Amino acid sequence: MKTYLAKPEEMERKWYLVDAKGKTLGRLASVVAGILRGKHRPDYTPNLDCGDHVIVVNAEQIVLTGKKLQQKKYYSHSQYPGGLKVTSCQTLMDKKPELVVTKAIYGMIPHNRLGRAQFKKLKVYRGPEHPHAAQKPEPLEIKA
Repeated sequence: MKTYLAKPEEMERKWYLVDAKGKTLGRLASVVAGILRGKHRPDYTPNLDCGDHVIVVNAEQIVLTGKKLQQKKYYSHSQYPGGLKVTSCQTLMDKKPELVVTKAIYGMIPHNRLGRAQFKKLKVYRGPEHPHAAQKPEPLEIKA
């Protein structure tokens, strides 16, 4: 019996809608990363972008356990001497909560050409509204 390998032109992509209200950040990110990669599909092929599109709404109501809100830090560097910037998770949640969700999901996909293509299928929104109603996204329930 031969192993089935999917072809890019055979892929049919679905759209999923995930409500992040009251969900734990890491658990939500791991499920969404698996859907973006296509690991939930029976025709999953590791070297192809066979994942689906994911819309995450209510990013501002995501939950972090323990003291992560105060203790978790996000680092960025300008590549100049002394150019390190440190931002706490609390500050980022106040200003751009969609960035917290995006960074968590980005850390769980491959960091190469394939991962960048998969990551483009992610849309994260602060509140409950999104402009993708025409795609008819299916609601995806993630256990808390």
